[in-house]
Amino acid sequence: MDYQITFKVNDKIYLRDPESSDLGRQIVKSGIDLIYELGFEHFTFKKLALKMGTTEATIYRYFENKHRLLLYILNWYWSYIEFLLIFQLQNVKEPKAKLKMIVQLLTNELPESTGQLDYNKNFLYQIIIAESSKAYLVKEVSTINKDEVFKPYKDLCAHIAKVISDYKPNYKFPTSLSSTIIETSHSQQFFATFLPRLTDATKTNKKEYTALFIDELLFKVLA
Repeated sequence: MDYQITFKVNDKIYLRDPESSDLGRQIVKSGIDLIYELGFEHFTFKKLALKMGTTEATIYRYFENKHRLLLYILNWYWSYIEFLLIFQLQNVKEPKAKLKMIVQLLTNELPESTGQLDYNKNFLYQIIIAESSKAYLVKEVSTINKDEVFKPYKDLCAHIAKVISDYKPNYKFPTSLSSTIIETSHSQQFFATFLPRLTDATKTNKKEYTALFIDELLFKVLA
């Protein structure tokens, strides 16, 4: 059976809801595949249209520009991560155990895709590591933020911050620590792969390095 998980993404991001049609979902799916293949800088709607066998005009009916498509992909990802976090932690009572599970969730590849209509979770995960900062490190970030397009990311940070506060009630900076471990998990995984001398990763611990580092960082800060 072919099925997929869907989330309601902020309607200020798109011109037409991609979830409203198979073509819209295919634009997002093929966009993820192509951004992973080319990198965001080299990705264009012209190349996406060619890959899909459609026209640029068709894609522009759904998204104003490629930055908006990236925002859509990131919103979907953060909603998915929060969904996984809630699902995995629902029967866990101990805050320390919850934090350890959060670290694993942030530093491991996502579950495999389940069907042809589903987004490639491995590609999506690599895009988040390499490209996610490009969504908010832009001059127009304040204007974009007014439309609450970063809400899923903020909600995820708040959720993790709540677990941090449950573990260490008197800790003063739970939200800052939450966003720090998320961003650090991305940068350390990127560096370990492409700029390993900026990390302490080795050939023998490269796969689990980031989780080990984030785990130690988190609990040393909260000690």
